[in-house]
Amino acid sequence: TTDGPFAESKEHLGGFYIIETDDLAAALVWASKTTEAVGKPIEVRPFRASEA
Repeated sequence: TTDGPFAESKEHLGGFYIIETDDLAAALVWASKTTEAVGKPIEVRPFRASEA
């Protein structure tokens, strides 16, 4: 049996944050604070919004 048309996965995205900082170092400071607050590791990736 299947659970529907969904791919099976052992991991899933629990949420995400988009923050605006001047550089990667500042983003890593925020990531450290967030990790302390939620008690779970997080991943930092660069993100650029498209200009409208």
